[in-house]
Amino acid sequence: MKNLNQIFILLLLLLNACVAHDDFDLPETVHLSDVDLEPNSDLNAVLGLFYQDPDEIITFQGDLIFEAYVVSSDEAGNFYKELIVQDKPENPTAGLNIRINMNSYSQFYDFGRKLLINVNGLSIGEMNGVPTLGVVNGKQIENIPQAKISDHLFRTGIVAEIVPLQIEALQFNDRYENLFVELKNVQFSDFLVDPQNPFTYAAEDVDEFDGERLLESCTADFPFILSTSTYADFSSFRLPAGSGDLQGVLTRDFYDEFYTIYLNSPDDIRFTESRCEKQTLDCGLAAAHGSKILFSEDFSEQTNNKPIKGSGWKQIVQEGSKEWEAFTATGANASLGRSARLRPAGSGDRKTVSWLVSPAINFDTNTGEVLSFKTSTSFANGSMLEVLISTDWDGNEENFLQANWKMLSAAYIAQNSDFFGDWISSGHVDLSCVEGKGYIGFRYTGSDSPYYNGIYELDDVLVTAN
Repeated sequence: MKNLNQIFILLLLLLNACVAHDDFDLPETVHLSDVDLEPNSDLNAVLGLFYQDPDEIITFQGDLIFEAYVVSSDEAGNFYKELIVQDKPENPTAGLNIRINMNSYSQFYDFGRKLLINVNGLSIGEMNGVPTLGVVNGKQIENIPQAKISDHLFRTGIVAEIVPLQIEALQFNDRYENLFVELKNVQFSDFLVDPQNPFTYAAEDVDEFDGERLLESCTADFPFILSTSTYADFSSFRLPAGSGDLQGVLTRDFYDEFYTIYLNSPDDIRFTESRCEKQTLDCGLAAAHGSKILFSEDFSEQTNNKPIKGSGWKQIVQEGSKEWEAFTATGANASLGRSARLRPAGSGDRKTVSWLVSPAINFDTNTGEVLSFKTSTSFANGSMLEVLISTDWDGNEENFLQANWKMLSAAYIAQNSDFFGDWISSGHVDLSCVEGKGYIGFRYTGSDSPYYNGIYELDDVLVTAN
């Protein structure tokens, strides 16, 4: 019996030794809470070295230590071996992407966790358009091996409340990259939340690596893209149909073509309000044009690089300084000859909103009216073109913004995803439900900032009746 008691006690001791206690179940590659390090620099200084020559990769020699706070999480699968940190939990001014060869890092480097980071032996360079820290291999920044993570990332016992930086899409620029931001009063575009065919975050047939979904502002800010990995746990969730606030990490898409937001979780979208509906007019699409021409314009009589004038057109510059001008392309989209285009680059304007408005068309003296036109982008970037109609504008510019303008939602306009060299048809837009005298307006929204300074081109505008 004595021997049996000794064996039982030994088993209890062994079992107790296997019980996990808080941080002591962390792998050896993760440092524990007691960190005997003092920062001798900050993240802004490290990024300052990077921005001196962003085309080069910098390898650090010697102990350079700064503190940072985790603002990404791979718990929902939308981040993979990319740890995003920023310099402060509130009002941050610098952010960094750190490549680490660790799965489920959010168990150890959880959201808000304060880290001390020693970059000795690591390298920083631009990867996919954002400053990235890791191990250099040729001209690439690769993941820090798991066995080396403990030499560079030191986990403190502090978990701070991260207050998202409130910005507008108009403000997106390199200095906000890798920061946890919030955009207020936004919603997904109408076609993405159509009750008859609602989109998911990233589970559509066209989604190869990331699902890219367009959001628009309820306060006249620019539209922007939300990106979701097809491997995210919530990739097959339907997009929320309301409006409200969105929080996430501002970064660039994989091909470094535009700014985008990545969520840590679908809970970071708080759409608790009803949609801010746009005024639209939708008579649908017609089978074909009628035989009677009410208005036709191919811009062939305009002068290259001069503002569009004559033929009844009105130029309304709502914001900025750029007007629609005539242009003859010589590249991929030259087949239609001279066209109208809007290009804000070089204007210095923070925002460009410019209209090209047709002469008045009497919809009461005709039947079966149909509109068509063609558009091309020459890279739209984050700019936008819309076509609208008003039947209560009196033709005087001083009353223009007081008029009621409705979007012709049936018309297709070239998007950034369309090949820039193609001319895209609007389709035969049925206007037979319009009453009275109407003006058709093409409204460009953009900016001289690099992301929003896209080019839109317009040609072959035609309105017919039976």
